[in-house]
Amino acid sequence: MTIQNRDSFLDNLAANLGRNRRTEGVKRPKWSVQPQYEVFTGLSQDELVEKLEEHCKVIHTEFKRTDRDGLHKVLKETIDGFEGKSVVSASDERLQQYGLNDFYKSLGEKGTEIHLWDESKGEENKVFAERADVGITFSDITLAESGTVTLFNNKYNGRSISLLPKTYIAIIPKSTIVPRMTQATKLIHERNLEGQDVSSCVSFVTGPSNSADIEMNLIVGVHGPIKATYIVVDDEIN
Repeated sequence: MTIQNRDSFLDNLAANLGRNRRTEGVKRPKWSVQPQYEVFTGLSQDELVEKLEEHCKVIHTEFKRTDRDGLHKVLKETIDGFEGKSVVSASDERLQQYGLNDFYKSLGEKGTEIHLWDESKGEENKVFAERADVGITFSDITLAESGTVTLFNNKYNGRSISLLPKTYIAIIPKSTIVPRMTQATKLIHERNLEGQDVSSCVSFVTGPSNSADIEMNLIVGVHGPIKATYIVVDDEIN
């Protein structure tokens, strides 16, 4: 990717600040107070799960917990609870890791419409997501403080999966849970510095859609999924 007009933009910015542009010797400041790193510091992974569960009550999101062996059963119960007759899902390698390819095949054989996101199908993905009963994705990073799932949207995981269906299910590997946004952005920044592929679109999803813009009354299910469930999966390998 080529960056356009960067030098002229930075030169103009420096000029408006009344100084020459600095191209070297610039160091990141070290702040004396950094409270953002103190929230939930020192908590174990299980304690972070408890914090996430507590906040799910605040964001009107159902919380469930299972292990790899129990995931299919919990997922099926959740889809049935949403009366899901049509399901759109992300399609990355985690489907194989968690045995979801066979799970979706079984659902399809029993009459549920299943659509796995496929970049080659273009607009067809969005059309299906718009009428789907359930959207399912994995969380890439999960924020315990706010009950937020972080989604790296890409050719396997379209943004519409968490935005357009009537309901939404986030599968949350326990290892993805961090205290708050501070750690999430730090992880993304570090991956970028290490040269890892980082999605150009990162979505932060906190429970079902809601709005409190009208007379400060919270209304859930305004412009997207009206219900959401988080399924935390103990993903440690013993």
